[in-house]
Amino acid sequence: MNQTVTGNLVDIARRSIFPAHIHIAEGRIASIESLGDAILPSLPFITPGFVDAHVHVESSMLIPSEFARLAVVHGTVSTISDPHEIANVCGMEGVEYMIDNGKTVSFKFNFGAPSCVPATIFETAGAALDAKDVSALLQRPEIKYLSEMMNFPGVLHKDPEVMEKIAAAHALGKPVDGHAPGLRGDAAQQYIEAGISTDHECFTLEEALDKLQRGMKILIREGSAAKNFNALIPLLPEWYAQMMFCSDDKHPDSLVLGHINQLCARAVALGIDVFHVLQVACVNPVQHYKLDVGLLQSGDPADFIVLKNLQQFEVAATYINGELVASNGVSHIQPRAWHAINQFDCAPTTAADFSYPLHKWGEEENFEQVYAIEALDGQLITNKLTLPITDFPVHGDAMHASVANDLLKIVVVNRYHQAPIAKSFIRNFGLKAGAIASSVAHDSHNIVAVGVDDESLSAAVNLVIAAQGGVAACGNGQQHVLALPVAGLMTNEDGYAVAEKYTAIDQFVKQELGSTLASPFMTLSFMALLVIPHLKLSDKGLFDGDCFSFV
Repeated sequence: MNQTVTGNLVDIARRSIFPAHIHIAEGRIASIESLGDAILPSLPFITPGFVDAHVHVESSMLIPSEFARLAVVHGTVSTISDPHEIANVCGMEGVEYMIDNGKTVSFKFNFGAPSCVPATIFETAGAALDAKDVSALLQRPEIKYLSEMMNFPGVLHKDPEVMEKIAAAHALGKPVDGHAPGLRGDAAQQYIEAGISTDHECFTLEEALDKLQRGMKILIREGSAAKNFNALIPLLPEWYAQMMFCSDDKHPDSLVLGHINQLCARAVALGIDVFHVLQVACVNPVQHYKLDVGLLQSGDPADFIVLKNLQQFEVAATYINGELVASNGVSHIQPRAWHAINQFDCAPTTAADFSYPLHKWGEEENFEQVYAIEALDGQLITNKLTLPITDFPVHGDAMHASVANDLLKIVVVNRYHQAPIAKSFIRNFGLKAGAIASSVAHDSHNIVAVGVDDESLSAAVNLVIAAQGGVAACGNGQQHVLALPVAGLMTNEDGYAVAEKYTAIDQFVKQELGSTLASPFMTLSFMALLVIPHLKLSDKGLFDGDCFSFV
């Protein structure tokens, strides 16, 4: 369908803004007709569409088609999507599921080949993808890159399997994404020289600058749990050619409110040049990953957005391949009925299963200190605490959580087969009652739970088991669960309805149970992520991410 869209065109490459007619034919920009040199205040602004340069769609709890419905409202036209969450549960079938469902809507998903399935050998996952599997995925045109190489110790030690995956991507001219939190200096140089071109895990300006100076591209991440915008945004004015925006993990309630457009507004509010901001938000991902996404030039695919202004970045319309997919806050992408896949084999628990016996430390040890995880609000990293045993109540032969000291019990339950439950303690969740549990537990997605007592932990975990995956909370005589029947990670229900349900359970955890975290379920989901320092809990035990071994 031929059509014309009129507005003040923002030409990022030429750093100019001028009124123009954009003529669209057969999904592409046929021509751009200038209407003069001066901005017309009566017209909206037209820019390329936003690209989320690194996101796990699964973390939205929505299948790709529903994620797209919500994202286009905020001007997002494309994502660099790593499907390693569902791959860790369902293997190749999971990757196929994401690709196939993503193709049902007018949105430009660009999936990667998961590089670390399982993420480590220190946890139980539902599947494994070896170098042969990864190479086969990389051959596919839908697969644009090798997903984040979380096994940075394997890169530094030149593990043959790791290096084979990297080589397969390079042979096809496809970039390799990085994941190296805290890595700096010579180690970072070695990681980059292995051919890894990006990192989204920098949480300090100094770390990001070190990697930028070594030629790496740095993503400013602002998701539902990890928030690094404030730390890294001072680098953008000088390093805009090497930076991108991403969310990494975005829960449905926050996706309803905004996406990459929010980061643009915050950056411009800080006085950063709007052309620099838009290059980071729109241009750099397209060029780095060689995407079939238009950049508002004649002959490009007609992927662009209409903005009311260049301050708040409120989106009036979103076009993908010339199709109007959203206007004035309403998505025009229709819901798609889609089947579920899953892998869940876990029996219900009892309170006794969560007991933390003193004798687990060994009869011969006269121990006085206990390891505990310290969760950090807005960060994926945790602190490793060593606390006196006197901080914990002891009844009979078992240690218990201490609500007074904000030291709660954390457990990980193997969801793929019956196995002993891993248990430890955690600070900063702030629960005063009950427990929360989730089968979204990066990266192997066993069931992770935090609670004030064993009865509540068992009740919350059993809600997740009964739903064959989901997030659950119980306490003060109430029980709530949001079922996630697709791999225990997503639901195939309407995205806006899911966002409302998630908001309700999130508010219950904060208001009724007392959690002090901004996003308790998102934070919970990362407490089993072993590749992020410093101390985490897998289904096999408490793990030190610095020395990559169990404690």
